[in-house]
Amino acid sequence: MTTTTLAALVPLLPFLGAVAGLLLGRTAPGFVRPLAVLPPLASLVLAALVAARQGGGRAVDAYTLLTPTGSVPVDLALHIDGFAALVAILVAFVATCVQIYSTGYLRDDPRYPSYAALVSLFTSAMLLVVYSGDLIVLLVGWEVMGICSYFLVGHYWGTPEARAASLKAFLVTKLGDVPFLIGLFALGTDAGSFRITRVLGAVASGGLDHPTLISLLLLAGVAGKSAQFPLHTWLPDAMAGPTPVSALIHAATMVAAGVYFVARLLPVFEASAAAMTVLAVMAAVTMLGSGLAALAQDDIKRVLAYSTIGQLGYMTGALAVGDRGAAVFHLLSHGAFKALLFLAAGALIHAAGTNSLAAMSRMSHLRDRVPDAFWTMTVALLALAAIPPFSGFFSKESVLAAAERLATGHPGPAPGAAGWIVLVAALATALLTAAYATRLWLLAFRGRGAEAPDHGRQPLTMTVVLWVLAVPSLAFGALTYRTLPGWFDDRSLAPTLLTSILGTGLAVVGGLLAYGTWQRAAARAPRVPLGAVAAHPEGDAGLVEAEAIAAHEPAYGDIAQAPDPADPGRLLLGPLYGPAAAGFHLDAVYSALFVRPVLGAAGLVRFLDREVVDTYVRGAAALPRLLGVAVRRAQTGNVQTYVSALLAGTVVLTVAVLLVASGV
Repeated sequence: MTTTTLAALVPLLPFLGAVAGLLLGRTAPGFVRPLAVLPPLASLVLAALVAARQGGGRAVDAYTLLTPTGSVPVDLALHIDGFAALVAILVAFVATCVQIYSTGYLRDDPRYPSYAALVSLFTSAMLLVVYSGDLIVLLVGWEVMGICSYFLVGHYWGTPEARAASLKAFLVTKLGDVPFLIGLFALGTDAGSFRITRVLGAVASGGLDHPTLISLLLLAGVAGKSAQFPLHTWLPDAMAGPTPVSALIHAATMVAAGVYFVARLLPVFEASAAAMTVLAVMAAVTMLGSGLAALAQDDIKRVLAYSTIGQLGYMTGALAVGDRGAAVFHLLSHGAFKALLFLAAGALIHAAGTNSLAAMSRMSHLRDRVPDAFWTMTVALLALAAIPPFSGFFSKESVLAAAERLATGHPGPAPGAAGWIVLVAALATALLTAAYATRLWLLAFRGRGAEAPDHGRQPLTMTVVLWVLAVPSLAFGALTYRTLPGWFDDRSLAPTLLTSILGTGLAVVGGLLAYGTWQRAAARAPRVPLGAVAAHPEGDAGLVEAEAIAAHEPAYGDIAQAPDPADPGRLLLGPLYGPAAAGFHLDAVYSALFVRPVLGAAGLVRFLDREVVDTYVRGAAALPRLLGVAVRRAQTGNVQTYVSALLAGTVVLTVAVLLVASGV
């Protein structure tokens, strides 16, 4: 079987699994779980074969004309270079882990068949984006992911939070997709083709007439899809969906698509120094803002959501300094440990049978009750904090080294100022990341909150997946940083001495600050009594999760205690804690700038329609109605009245004729 055929099957198999799952979900429920797990697993095997055959060498290109358009044709094309082959493995690997994990996490959910089918469709769409060699075909996968995220985030559609979060995710990403679509059309028109290879060829020959405008339009879509400032606000709210969906969105699909797109078309953005500077500023603001916000969140999934936003900022920062190898290296590394973080959080939630356990200030005694989640999440948090030798250290250091090279005068595709912006923001974010990672670990596993009822051990499928993901979280960076450059641009990904010392030193300082502040707060705070919690009814974790979200419960069951006051985030942030916890009120700003004016305009249109247009319509109908009333009253049925009227009319007409004839 040719490499092209294998590559075509990689996105096709999950798509067929999704269709079969939707068709057989009700009639043959016994096939639902095999149809959920086997297609992405087969795609993983095929993606690995494609990567082995591609080997980081010459890109695999194949195309056939999809449709003649009369101007710029659309091709069904594959373009698989080294980093596309590796990203496809990541997508299929994480999707397989999520599907296996979900068989236990949502085992009693009546809507599991549709959930599993949508996850498969989501996976297929992302794989289409990864392998596509034509921008219009890529756009199809891009938009399918958007609609899948809408349904998956709103899986618990019975709760107002899930409905609002799914709608917000859809609308915010569409806000970026409109200029993104215009930018794609402008790019294809300038290049004379939507084929990625021809677009890149046009860029190399200086064939783009409007590189800055095109790049900025495309960046709007990237900001929406990859949750970058200022279109990042949808991602924390998307935590209303099932936790495995969060793992899939944050680790390998949806938010990774924007970063991947920029990496795929990086020469287009490099053609504009202004666009690269904008990308650097966007990355810096995203990193710093998300780090501060994560340090103030109480919900464990919202901490991880802001963490994802910040780590994506690292990736866009690497792209802003022109190093797509570092960006994709961090994308691969982050995919493993972020999936592990979310799925371990799901194990904590499952242990208590309620999503309200996500409130870290109310956690207690979880280290002993969920040992697998404790150890694996510890590994993932160390990787997130970029502590050597965990994988996050090597990938994050590659970003810092790339920014340092540009900042210190090495020639690059972006201005030197972009390097300084990314480097300073990334170093500051390293401190913040370690601080909120330490805070999460302390509150989750050494917390002093009220104790939740024990709902027993997690299913084996959940536990196995956690340990499988722990392996790349621990060893991926150390094992691959020397070999990956051959798959990318042959630019070194090895850590440099200066950035390693600075980055690791700041991470250690951040962790020690959080730990010391926690100890100080714990020493002064009274201990919260344990055990005064009414047992939560048994049931599926996902359904109880939805009920807890709907009820806005800050704790589990009917709890009477206040949360654990030993929160280092409050002391570390001081007066910034409130604004940071509220995401710096960006939603309120957007409401004032966009939502209220639109609602006001809608109210004005409604008033004009009701009071002006409807009044005119009613007035236009009034005269015929009055004439009809007059004519109806004249129709009495009395023959004498009709004859009298006829004679009167005859007299009037005769007099009128005589007057005219006499010249009066």
